[in-house]
Amino acid sequence: IIDDKTLDASQGIIHHREGVDLLPSNIELSGFEVRLINAMSRERVLKTYVNEVKKNYDYVLIDCMPSLGMITINALAAVDSVIIPTQPHYLSAKGLELLLRSVSMVKRQINPKLRIDGILMTMVMPRTNISKEITATVKSAYGKKIKVFDTEIPHSIRAVEATAEGKSIFAYDKSGKVAAAYEQLGKEVAEIGEKQRNQNRADRIR
Repeated sequence: IIDDKTLDASQGIIHHREGVDLLPSNIELSGFEVRLINAMSRERVLKTYVNEVKKNYDYVLIDCMPSLGMITINALAAVDSVIIPTQPHYLSAKGLELLLRSVSMVKRQINPKLRIDGILMTMVMPRTNISKEITATVKSAYGKKIKVFDTEIPHSIRAVEATAEGKSIFAYDKSGKVAAAYEQLGKEVAEIGEKQRNQNRADRIR
């Protein structure tokens, strides 16, 4: 895409038996950000690719690295909405504020339709005081302006094991608490999507 070459949009896509297509990154991604510096319309390079493939899918999910570099900016420029995961740790909570500023900047300068669907608490240990305190702080600081999902993804060794086995949490521990939490999150996200589609239809009628 950077070199403006003809692109086979399906190249590299892996069809998973659970009904999800994956496009994994590789070690070359580390040099991608450097090459973006001199690219034309560098903030919209990823959007060019997403526009090619999104017609084949109900949802396109982009999992970003925990950084605020050009790749993350590209992702924010390419999507309609963003879900912001954060852990109930002090540094994660501080990073949340920086990411929200980046989202605001991208919305203002590059992607005016960008919206925040919500903040998702992950790796939660509900029995610890620090988890309770930081979760409460996030809800207090942002909950009036930004949805904080009711669903919280719990910390679990089973999730770590699933990653090590190269399996989804549904394949590895379908009846576990993490799988149940992600299933509930899916329902929350689908509800948000349905409300947004209804709003878009209403806006077109007006």
